Amino acid sequence: MGRLWWIGLFLAGLILALGHVPGLGSRGEYESIVLDFRDDLTAAEVEQQLGAIAQQFSITPQLNSAFSQAEQVYILPGDQRTLRSLRRSDLRRYTESIDPNYIYRTLDVPNDPDYPKQWNLQTLQMESAWNESKGAGTTIAVIDTGIAPVPDLQQTKFVPGYDFVNDREEAIDDNGHGTHVAGTIAQSTNNNLGVAGIAYEASLMPLKVLGAEGGGTVTDIAEAIRFAADHGADVINLSLGGGGDAGVMRDAIDYAHGKGVVIVAAAGNANTNAAGFPARYGNVIAVSAVDATGAKAPYSNFGAGVDIAAPGGAFEGENDAGGILQQTIDPETGEPVFRAFQGTSMAAPHVAAVAALVKSVGITEPEAIAQILKSSARQVTEDPLNHFGAGRLDANAAVRLAQQENLDVKDFLRWLHDNGYLNLRFWFDGGAVALLPKLGMVLGSYLLAWLLRRYVPVLSLSLGLGLVAGSSGFFPFRGFYIYDLPQYPFRLLGSSIPELGGAISGSAALNPLFASVLIPFGLVALLLGHAWGKWVAIGATLGVAACLGISAVVDPQVMGLGAGAIARGYLALNALLCVGLATLAAKAAARA
Repeated sequence: MGRLWWIGLFLAGLILALGHVPGLGSRGEYESIVLDFRDDLTAAEVEQQLGAIAQQFSITPQLNSAFSQAEQVYILPGDQRTLRSLRRSDLRRYTESIDPNYIYRTLDVPNDPDYPKQWNLQTLQMESAWNESKGAGTTIAVIDTGIAPVPDLQQTKFVPGYDFVNDREEAIDDNGHGTHVAGTIAQSTNNNLGVAGIAYEASLMPLKVLGAEGGGTVTDIAEAIRFAADHGADVINLSLGGGGDAGVMRDAIDYAHGKGVVIVAAAGNANTNAAGFPARYGNVIAVSAVDATGAKAPYSNFGAGVDIAAPGGAFEGENDAGGILQQTIDPETGEPVFRAFQGTSMAAPHVAAVAALVKSVGITEPEAIAQILKSSARQVTEDPLNHFGAGRLDANAAVRLAQQENLDVKDFLRWLHDNGYLNLRFWFDGGAVALLPKLGMVLGSYLLAWLLRRYVPVLSLSLGLGLVAGSSGFFPFRGFYIYDLPQYPFRLLGSSIPELGGAISGSAALNPLFASVLIPFGLVALLLGHAWGKWVAIGATLGVAACLGISAVVDPQVMGLGAGAIARGYLALNALLCVGLATLAAKAAARA
């Protein structure tokens, strides 16, 4: 058992060393590099460094603006290779930071003039969600009254559908309901006209099952569901319903679900304590409606069967500002109009469209998509009557959760490619800051332990933990990135003992207090009498020795000592002291 622990920890050390890639999670776009020189440098010293850069890279850095002189902030064109070279050069001693000059962009706010009236999209945090997905590559079947070719759908993509009411290929809307629903899903967006849609890069499949009066048969609806499943629909929206359970409908839903289609349906508008059909079926996501304040809309069904809530709108009289605004047709004239509707029929397409966003990110299974929609919803803690199901729909949270769920080997390889790590020139050009040196530090620490095998239990878990922590640190943490969390805890966790001082100060150079025998000496003095802790301390001391020894050869950057012979001598001397300290401590521990 001890041998397995030792082998596992040794492999973990190698993986941790190999796994460190600077800037993990930092995939921002940039075309230049920003140099922030230290404030205590004189103008002459800065000019000297600018000249050295110009000589080495044939590029003369320029002040960022007329206001940059006081802060001594300069910009120069460059890519990842230039950035790595600068960070590994002597320039680090003279700068506070050397970073990509990232390009930030405005959030994706549609230019549709009436978009500000769409409170429903803003409650879903659509602007943030659109930065990640717009539904490209997905198809959403709108099983409804058909879709009319109104102007604000002219840029929306369509695939062939069918009119099951009149038994013909063109599914033209003569009611207005289906066109309104389609607009919520994929209204043409950024076209300087009207309003926006949620998944506006998705394709719509119009399937007419309801006539001009808004009614239709279960048989037609069931056939439309099968048609959608057989013709490539990823999501089906059913903004319709009734009170009856029919086998033909249930079978059609199970058929579509079995073919990987997400099915979304309106819970109903009767304000009763149960979702209607087809929303009530198990393989359907049943959607209740909320108003502009987030409260349950007064008409919405609730209770049994409700899975999630989405904006359905609510208004009375002439003031329709609380409704869901999209372009549709006036059923009396057939002319296009922008009109606000309310109902669970308006809530369901919000969920269907966000399901398409999730699908476009790469989540394929209906159950997984449904779970992401529910898990990412904003929960309502006090909901004894199940007005909201899992909570209120949140498009941005759903898309980001989908991205996390969909990380796989292909994503990792794509990340490696995008950041240059699959390019052989990268590995022979300094590459992943100290990849080979870090590997050498891990191997070196175990070699030192093997040399002291007479006194050291090399197969000890506690010793191995000290060796890894002292020599390489838990490196994936250094590049670990979580939105809105400070990064310094991860840098600390990702640093070996000699690197801790630099991690705290944000410097790439080693702090002479940390890169010395002092911390190992303190650990040994504190833990030598502890049965388990003494081997952690001894292992850490050997790990520090390996780290300092390798650093003295390949990267002798020490604060206040520069990067020359003095720094090399300092690191080498402390490496030898650490070996001596570990030897004495191991002999004492072996005698105890």
